[in-house]
Amino acid sequence: MAKIESAFFDIGTLDRLASRDNWLSRLDPRAKVVTTLLFVVMVVSSGKYEVSALLPFFLFPFALIAVADLPLDYLCKKLLIAAPFAFFVGVFNPFFDSAPQLQLHGWAISGGWLSFASIMLRFTLTVSAALILIATTSFTGVCLALEKLGAPRVFVLQLLFLYRYLFVLIDEGSRLHRAQTLRSFNGKGRGLKVLGSLLGQLLLRTLDRAQRIHMAMLCRGFDGEVRMTRRLHIGIREVVFVGGWGATFLLFRTCNLPQTLGLLVERLMR
Repeated sequence: MAKIESAFFDIGTLDRLASRDNWLSRLDPRAKVVTTLLFVVMVVSSGKYEVSALLPFFLFPFALIAVADLPLDYLCKKLLIAAPFAFFVGVFNPFFDSAPQLQLHGWAISGGWLSFASIMLRFTLTVSAALILIATTSFTGVCLALEKLGAPRVFVLQLLFLYRYLFVLIDEGSRLHRAQTLRSFNGKGRGLKVLGSLLGQLLLRTLDRAQRIHMAMLCRGFDGEVRMTRRLHIGIREVVFVGGWGATFLLFRTCNLPQTLGLLVERLMR
C-alpha cells in the first residue's frame, strides 16, 4: 500500500514541474494540446510495420524536454511503469505473423517482430508526449484547454475531479491500511473477509469526504467552470509553435526520412 500511495502522490510532481517559469510553460495551453493531439494522430496512424519512419518523431519529445529542462530520468521511470501494458499487447505478434517482411544483412525479419517494435515505439512516443504536456501545462491547464477547444464541460469536469479525488482515495486508503497494520498481529486480520470489509469502509469514507469537499467548493463560489489565474491568449508564438510542429509532423508522416537518407548515402558511395 505504501508503494501505491507514493506512486499516486508522485503524480503531483508533474504539476510542480508545470509551475516552473520557462518559455514552453508560458505558451497558451490550447496550442500545446492541439500540437500534442496532432503528434499523437500522426504517430498512431502509421502502418503496423513502420519502424524507421517513426524514429524522426522522437525530435518532438526530446526538443520539448530540452526547452523545458524536464528531468529525463523521472519521465523514463513513468514510461517504464506503463511499458508492460504495451509489451504484452505485442509480444505475441512474432508467433502469429511469421512471414518475412525485411531482409537485413542476410537476416530475415518477420512482420511480427516489426509490428512489435512499432507498437513499442508508438507507445513510447505517445505516452512521453502526454507526460510532457502535463509537465509543461499542468492537468488543470489541460482540462481548461480542452474546454476552450469545445470539449463538453461535463467531460472536462469529470477528468478534473477524477484527478483531484484520486489523492483523496489514496489518502483514505493509506489511513485504513495503517489502522489495519496496527491492529494485526502474527498475520491475523488480513484475510479476504477483512479485505472486503475494508473496501466497503474505504468507499463510504471516500464518499463522505468527497461530499465535504464538494460543500466546501460550493461555499467558495464554485459554479462548475474551470478557471486559471492567468489569461489565455493566442499570439504569434502559439501560431508558430502549432504551425511549425504541424508541418514537421506532416513531413515525417509522408516521407520516410531514414530510408530516404539511407538511399541517398548509398548513391553517393557508389
